[in-house]
Amino acid sequence: MQTMDFDKAFQRTKAKRYFMDQAIVYVLFLCAFVLLFILFSILTHLVINGVSSINVNFFIHLPKPVGEVGGGMANAITGTLTLLFLAVLFGVPIGLAAGIYLNEYADYRFAQVVRFTIDVMNGIPSIVFGIFAYVICVLPMKTFSVLSGGFALGIMMIPMVTRTTEQFVRMVPNQLREAGLALGAPKWRVIVDIVLPSSIGGIMTGIMVALARVAGETAPLLFTAFGNRFWNHNLMQPIAALPLQIFSYAISPFEDWHRQAWAGAIVLIVVIFSINLLANYFMNRRHRFLNGQ
Repeated sequence: MQTMDFDKAFQRTKAKRYFMDQAIVYVLFLCAFVLLFILFSILTHLVINGVSSINVNFFIHLPKPVGEVGGGMANAITGTLTLLFLAVLFGVPIGLAAGIYLNEYADYRFAQVVRFTIDVMNGIPSIVFGIFAYVICVLPMKTFSVLSGGFALGIMMIPMVTRTTEQFVRMVPNQLREAGLALGAPKWRVIVDIVLPSSIGGIMTGIMVALARVAGETAPLLFTAFGNRFWNHNLMQPIAALPLQIFSYAISPFEDWHRQAWAGAIVLIVVIFSINLLANYFMNRRHRFLNGQ
């Protein structure tokens, strides 16, 4: 009798678990479908509204004067690439060094302070970084500039690069470190010659993800790069950028500028998508390296 009761209870529990398992699967599927639907809707809306303005002139010409139809965003595309390059120069060395320090010297109390500071920086709104860069760069130089815009994006990259570097460096087996130390190499040489090459794929992935994160930022650039309707040949002068140009055109009263804003958004999405493809490439390389392929 007790065996029969136990079997019935077991069957009920099994059925309940199966039902819960299937319910969770369907909920997750629904969430994934909603996510893809939202992404597809955004891309479709961008293409419908902006594809008519994408042509050769859009990529090689400057913006037309206010009220005139036509022109392009060549200066904004070039400006975005310039700002991202400067952001890498400002943010990656600091983030890379901080990430290595947090993992290789984790026992130091100062490392705990750095880790807490990085966590706080991850939660700071982007506009605050813009205000900080405005106070540090724009006010002393008395001008908006390319350098201040790159600096603002660079300090935004630091916490993301630091955290990803720390995580991927931690994944390097300790046996490799011990082997280097056993051969008499100093710790800094072990880090440079063993730890970094073993984790470079993951680190590059983190850098690409951080770059994609800051590529579409507008608020920091309003306080630093400011925008420019012409070519920029001086790092100490304002510069155009796709997010700034899109913002300026989107709030304008001209229908042609609205279409160009949509077109600029498509180009910006393509830039971010390309950066994410690079991140995926480096991640796949890392997996192949770890698997010995």
